[in-house]
Amino acid sequence: MYYILSNLTSNSVYLQPITNKAKSRTKMSLELSEQELVRRDSLQKLKDEGIEPFPAALFPVDTLSKEVRENYEEGKKVIIAGRLMSKNIMGKASFSSIQDSEGRIQAYFNRDILCPDENKSLYNLVYKKLLDIGDFIGIEGILFTTKVGEKSIHVEKFTLLSKSLKPLPLPKTDSEGKVHDAFVNPELRYRQRYVDLVVNPRVKEVFVKRTKMFNAMRNFFNEAGYFEVETPILQPIAGGAAARPFATHHNSLDIPLYMRIANELYLKRLIVGGFDGVYEFSKNFRNEGMDRTHNPEFTAMEIYVAYKDYNWMMDFTEKLLEHVAIEVNGTSEAIFGEHTINFKAPYKRVTMTQSIIDFTGFNIKGKSEDELREAAKGMGIAVDDTMGKGKLIDEIFGEKCEGNYIQPTYITDYPKEMSPLCKVHREDPELTERFELMVCGKEIANAYSELNDPIDQRERFEEQLKLAQRGDDEAGEFIDNDFLRALEYGMPPTSGMGIGMDRLIMFLTNNSSIQEVLFFPQMRPEVVQKKIELNEGEKVIFDLIKAQKSMELVALKEATQLSNKQWDKGIKALGKMGLVKVTKTNDTLTVDYTEN
Repeated sequence: MYYILSNLTSNSVYLQPITNKAKSRTKMSLELSEQELVRRDSLQKLKDEGIEPFPAALFPVDTLSKEVRENYEEGKKVIIAGRLMSKNIMGKASFSSIQDSEGRIQAYFNRDILCPDENKSLYNLVYKKLLDIGDFIGIEGILFTTKVGEKSIHVEKFTLLSKSLKPLPLPKTDSEGKVHDAFVNPELRYRQRYVDLVVNPRVKEVFVKRTKMFNAMRNFFNEAGYFEVETPILQPIAGGAAARPFATHHNSLDIPLYMRIANELYLKRLIVGGFDGVYEFSKNFRNEGMDRTHNPEFTAMEIYVAYKDYNWMMDFTEKLLEHVAIEVNGTSEAIFGEHTINFKAPYKRVTMTQSIIDFTGFNIKGKSEDELREAAKGMGIAVDDTMGKGKLIDEIFGEKCEGNYIQPTYITDYPKEMSPLCKVHREDPELTERFELMVCGKEIANAYSELNDPIDQRERFEEQLKLAQRGDDEAGEFIDNDFLRALEYGMPPTSGMGIGMDRLIMFLTNNSSIQEVLFFPQMRPEVVQKKIELNEGEKVIFDLIKAQKSMELVALKEATQLSNKQWDKGIKALGKMGLVKVTKTNDTLTVDYTEN
């Protein structure tokens, strides 16, 4: 006799006995719940009735539920398909809910309409007993309005399109309107996004808006005359950003390769090659920590435009984001937590130096590395000797300033040490022509007047290499000599800008976790279900105590009718498995069933 410890959708754990009937099934069936076994029985019965549970033929859908609701015509014949989400059977009639890609529609099933002759099995057996919630069905019928005013489909014919073998974790609403058993456990929702999308309609809305965001941005760039391009994901040098890469190995070339951490250097090569404007939506990969705002795999957009500078790019970016917000939400405003964010241009502009003065009173201009380190320590910021000037300034800004910018705000003119790929400021050689766009205390865009002096660029790379050798794990560890060679052929004045697409859609859909806006976020390995095998003696004890929940040990032993040896081995084994617990109160021993 086998018992299986399985994870329920509520993330609880239950013990499922395997019946004698199920013993003859395959080994896989030993891990199925009772509901799953019932559904497989229905699957076989459908086959016995000559009904293919997974037909291959096209089903001629001509209507979606949204179209029915918005362009309703009484008496119109429609063909619709979707999941069966509810059944309310009332003898020879039934109301059901069908969910397609646009929502739900009510369907009315009548036995005598579906089965006009004497054989009523299509309704009495197939529909009532063998169809389960979650099954895909296709229906043909006539639109009508019920007595309570609900637009519905009077079903004349239905077809099973796909059998669902696992029950959906559908929430239940009681008479007082309270929702129970909602599918809200974050780990289960992210791990089983396919279920999340079915039972939580708002989730799908987030991803529809995500696609609208990409389309709006792409159209904006295309109308400006810029070209969408593709650059390598596997790269010989992990360049373009300061981040820890994922490493792999190319067997036939016998060389190390790195998954892209940024596409910046490749896009600049295309500007060298003669394109006036290029952009890419890129999947980037960084082998770093995971939290509510970071995923190892993420999507970024980068655009580079020749003959422009960072001042032009600020104007361009705020117009872009205003356009995107309106396309996604119908307004330039977006709710994020307790804040209403307005993406309407123009945006406030503050230099980094002034920002640090505003929130700390400390002026970073002209300060040495040691002075910056001492100032950071005086502000209660954790620093160490591996940090150079750029990293120290970044820590001060991040800890004391960043979180104060709620409405879209450009932080401009970063110190040279923080921006190894950025052009030196035209008015102050200690600064660079760079901006970051802050929203709700987070960076969503980063842009430069791009460095196009190959000699200066090599010196910056070499300085980054020295920082990496000191232990700064955010400094660049590589010098991309091919990129330097490209710059030596000449790159026109250029401005580049990158946007974190995942973070932007978080703001536009009021989601504080990046996992909510990724279909399949990175997860820790799933815990394998634990299978417990019980012998006959253990099963006898377990069945009794599970039914009674708690019994005196003497009474339980007598009820099992086991020998002393069988009893001793059985009760000890169940205790070790954590299935029962023996406690002593005064002089009485009690055995309790443990809900694992």
